[in-house]
Amino acid sequence: MLKDLKALGKESLIYGLSTVAARLLNFLLLPFYTHYLSPADYGVSAALFSYIAFFNILFQHGMDQAYMRYYGEREKSLPAAFYGVAAVSLVLGLLLWAAPPGLAEAAGIGAANSRLVAYSALILFFDALSTPLFADLRMSHKALRYALLRVFSVVLNVGLNLFLIIRLGRGVQGIFEANICSSALALLLVLLPALRSLKPRFDGALYRRMLSFALPLVPAGLGSMAVQVIDRPILLRLADQTTVGIYQANYRLGIFMMLIVSMFDQAWRPFFIERSGRQDAPALFARVLTFFTIGASWLTLALSLFVADAVRLHILGKPIIHPAYWGGLGLVPVVLWAYVFNGLYINFLAPVIIARRTGYIMAATLLGAAFNVAANFLLIPRFGMLGAAWATFGAYACMALFMHLAGRGFYEVPYEWGRVLAIMGAGGLLTCGVMLKDNIGPGLWLGARLLALFAVFPAFAWSLLTGAEKSGLLSLLYRSSGPDRS
Repeated sequence: MLKDLKALGKESLIYGLSTVAARLLNFLLLPFYTHYLSPADYGVSAALFSYIAFFNILFQHGMDQAYMRYYGEREKSLPAAFYGVAAVSLVLGLLLWAAPPGLAEAAGIGAANSRLVAYSALILFFDALSTPLFADLRMSHKALRYALLRVFSVVLNVGLNLFLIIRLGRGVQGIFEANICSSALALLLVLLPALRSLKPRFDGALYRRMLSFALPLVPAGLGSMAVQVIDRPILLRLADQTTVGIYQANYRLGIFMMLIVSMFDQAWRPFFIERSGRQDAPALFARVLTFFTIGASWLTLALSLFVADAVRLHILGKPIIHPAYWGGLGLVPVVLWAYVFNGLYINFLAPVIIARRTGYIMAATLLGAAFNVAANFLLIPRFGMLGAAWATFGAYACMALFMHLAGRGFYEVPYEWGRVLAIMGAGGLLTCGVMLKDNIGPGLWLGARLLALFAVFPAFAWSLLTGAEKSGLLSLLYRSSGPDRS
């Protein structure tokens, strides 16, 4: 058993680090885009990649999950998954290729950008074909190869972006051309070792069984994706390309909170599943929520108070983010707090998963999607891009509340709501101090932020801890900072 747990931990670490590395590398493109693309061009890119995220789910139609479910029949299931995805992707890709100008107009990016629709079809096709093959690497425990291929693809994409946009002046087209090349090469590298397993035989009966497993996953995937990216197309429809570009740049500044939540998610699921049978599990899960809230609220407060200073820092004579995009900095705290609520939602998954009532997860994502769409149409006309950020915040809060209420009837966890709400209230109130910036001098403003972050919030959080918790934390700090006596 220890050997199995060690293997699980090693693979989880590899997958987690590769995911974080890939996202951070992609994030490095943000300052570059803001200096070499106009907000309107960046808005076109953001909107199209939002559509790509939706179409990815249709192109892949859950077949990677179905293949993992039928991995025991690998000789038949891998060809069935690969050729099935290839057929569906070819049909959908040809439909996108058939009328790029009309689709570009319908998407709100204008017929002048119709070539980007054709480029998007190629990206979708290559990514879909590689999906079952990457799933095969996961199932055959080739975690290191999986991680290296993913990270290599991102590194290549970043390098090609720099070359095509800076050296060749390809503009927004360069983004899509770089993605086509990196996706095609990733497919080639994962396909070549798998060719022996892709026998030219298609088991139709097995594919139908796999399809019956996969298709119910599609609505949940679309709902989850709607919560994440539906605001860009709606904002494009109700505002303009420049607004979307500014919104996208500032929304992506929330990546650090997103990474924290993603890393917590990867560790949390095996943690609660392994401990679900213990007598003290409910109290332990409640304490996890409390300490997650403290840590996430402090980090959100720190990022909210200092993000405006960070983007203005000069590197090689230029600010990290171009001034043309600074007008959207006010939405960053809203996005950060939205990710905190996403973290609460992930905490509340434990009772539902332990009780094996996973249908509620799909219901939560669809509810969040519906709320997000409605809130975007309601708030954007009045508040612009800030309304879109609040819509996302509300969607994650709605999902968290629904999941908590759903799980309460299956597996009771005595969440410490007094402390949780007090911490979030204090963090939210101090975050609102950002609005005081224009009313006080720079020196006083810096002092007030440092005081809030390193004195007021920590002191308030400390006052909510029990004596045993304080002693435990002090002991932990003493051991970590003291000399090694071993």
